[in-house]
Amino acid sequence: MTETGATKQIVHRWYARPVFFVADVNRALRFYTDLLGFEKAWHSGDGTGTVCQVNRGECEIILCEEAARRDKSRLFVELTAEGLAELRRELVERSVPNNKSWWGYDVIQIHDPDGNELLFPFPD
Repeated sequence: MTETGATKQIVHRWYARPVFFVADVNRALRFYTDLLGFEKAWHSGDGTGTVCQVNRGECEIILCEEAARRDKSRLFVELTAEGLAELRRELVERSVPNNKSWWGYDVIQIHDPDGNELLFPFPD
């Protein structure tokens, strides 16, 4: 909780991480670390479990292998113009399938091996 301004208004911090359900947590982990440049933050069961988290900058994603769940998620990630240019270079260098799409405006769309989507908007 933080106090802001002269009025001493109390603001509570909301912290959120999406959960992407995956068929194979190790395959998903390799995709996010090897192809998208994320780092593994933690992995249940000392690295043998079915849940882990990957981070890149302030983007944190929990990957959860659960046979009963085949949900698909969509994550919207805003980058600076320089950050988007770097991402585009990395996608080419690592041959990551992606496409230009429309979601109210132009975005780069990436699907992970389980059909979860990451959308990166083009800066104005």
